Amino acid sequence: MNSNNAIKVSNLTHSVSSNTGNLTLLKGINMEIKEGESVAIVGSSGSGKSTLLGLLAGLDVNTSGEIYLYDQLFSSLNEEQRALLRGQYVGFIFQSFHLLPSLQAIENVMLPAELKGDKQAKQQAKELLEKVGLGHRLDHYPNQLSGGEQQRVAIARAFASNPKILFADEPTGNLDEANGKTVIDLLFDLNKSNGTTLVMVTHDNDLAAMCDRQLVMSAGQLTEKSS
Repeated sequence: MNSNNAIKVSNLTHSVSSNTGNLTLLKGINMEIKEGESVAIVGSSGSGKSTLLGLLAGLDVNTSGEIYLYDQLFSSLNEEQRALLRGQYVGFIFQSFHLLPSLQAIENVMLPAELKGDKQAKQQAKELLEKVGLGHRLDHYPNQLSGGEQQRVAIARAFASNPKILFADEPTGNLDEANGKTVIDLLFDLNKSNGTTLVMVTHDNDLAAMCDRQLVMSAGQLTEKSS
C-alpha cells in the first residue's frame, strides 16, 4: 500500500436485510485518500454516503471488500480491535452532535484523551475549547448551549485524541449560516494546522467545493467529480 495513503478501499460492498430480502447499499467501492487531503463525499439522500463514512470509521462492518487505514487492514478486525484502531487514528463529528448530556463541555472534550490515559486531558480540552471560541462555556452542559456551540464542542472533542483522520457527517446540517461558516472555518483551520486528513459527507455545494477533491455517491457507487 502507498504509504502516502491515509485510506484505501478495495471492492467494498455492504448489504443489509430488509422485508423484501437483502438490500445492497454499497456496490464495489474503490477509493484512495492521501494523508492530509480534504475530501467531500456528495450525492442525493439515500445514496449511501453516511453508510460509507460509518464503514470507513469502523462504526459498522462491511459485507465484503477491504478497508485500510494507513497500513492496517481495518475491515478484518473484530469490534475490540477496531475500537483500539479508532482511538489511535480516528475522530468523528456527527450531525446530531452526540454529546453526553450529563457531562459539562470540558468533560465531553476530555473524554477521548482520558480514555487513552492522557494526563494532560483537562488542559488540552480547555485549549481546544478556547480555540473554538468556547473558553467561557467550559462548565456548561449541552442543554445550556446553542446548536452551534454544541457542534463546536463536538469538533473540539473530535480533535482531543489528535486523530490522523477526521470524519464529519453533515457537520453544518443542523446549523444556521453564521454558525455553519464558523464550523467550516474551524474544520479547515484544524485540518491544515494539524495535517489531519478530512473526509466529510455534505449536501452543501460551497463546503464541498472547498475540499481538495469531491467524490460523488450515486446508487451505491462512487465516482470522482471532475473539476
